[in-house]
Amino acid sequence: MLYSIVKIIARLALPIYCRNLAINRKELLKHKGPLLLAVNHPNSFLDAIILCTLFDGTVYSLARGDAFKNKTAGKILSLFKMFPVYRVSEGVENMDENYKTFDLCKNIFKQNGIVLIFSEGRCVNEWHLRALKKGTARLAISSWEDGIDLEVLPVAINYSSFKKFGKNINMFFSDVITKEHVDYTNTHGNAIKQFNDTLKTQLSKHVFEIETGDKAALHKAFYVHQPAAKKILLFFPALIGVLVHAPLYYFTKWLGDHLIKEDGHEDSKLIAFLFIFYPVFLIIVSTILYLLTHNWLSFLSLLVFPFTAWAFVQLKKQLD
Repeated sequence: MLYSIVKIIARLALPIYCRNLAINRKELLKHKGPLLLAVNHPNSFLDAIILCTLFDGTVYSLARGDAFKNKTAGKILSLFKMFPVYRVSEGVENMDENYKTFDLCKNIFKQNGIVLIFSEGRCVNEWHLRALKKGTARLAISSWEDGIDLEVLPVAINYSSFKKFGKNINMFFSDVITKEHVDYTNTHGNAIKQFNDTLKTQLSKHVFEIETGDKAALHKAFYVHQPAAKKILLFFPALIGVLVHAPLYYFTKWLGDHLIKEDGHEDSKLIAFLFIFYPVFLIIVSTILYLLTHNWLSFLSLLVFPFTAWAFVQLKKQLD
């Protein structure tokens, strides 16, 4: 229930968080399972938020195991359909937990469900496809060995920026990988290599390769032209959006930087805290306006202020 409610809210908020979202094959968002989304990982848990929000069905996500160390945090993550995957660096003693997670995933596949895995393993803010880990291959091959007709859908996510709020995103779905594409009856090592080579080929088609600081390449890949008429129409709403939302923006940014020190999570921290505090902010502001004016129209601000935020995101500078 909580997952479904949050998903509805996230869909409504996505146009504010993301300035432009281009998807090459939108029909795949209605794809049924058993399906494994094999995704690159450039921008922390924002990658998962976007995909889980966009897909019609429930998407279960595999997340780094150390996020589940705190029992309370682990229970919260579980409510959002997330399972832990441990790396060797997080303790060899935890590796057996991965088999439990894989068993959960295979049960989901048997019910025609969808699971998301980050095939590069760890997150790095860069425009580059990194070496693929073995987890995706192992889960897929194990599912095929158990007689599950699993499909693996490679997904490439590219961001115009890893620090600017209201970014342009290009998302690509590549060709589905099935058991017919991999000789999974081969020796385990060869089967994993063949799977990863196939997955790398599919992801390489769509993961942008751009050097940090190459502004010309970023502009070519991500810039979206804005008609002059749109700029004129949205100028004053955008100005109001800046003035109204600046206190909330800087508060949530400060809070995220203060509570979460790890690098590479700027976008995710900001959006996570905005997701929590923005509804509260709207309710407080609309209530204050009502107390000042005694006019029920004050509560229209619950709709007007998000529009002004969207207007600002549309007109703000697109690239770093």
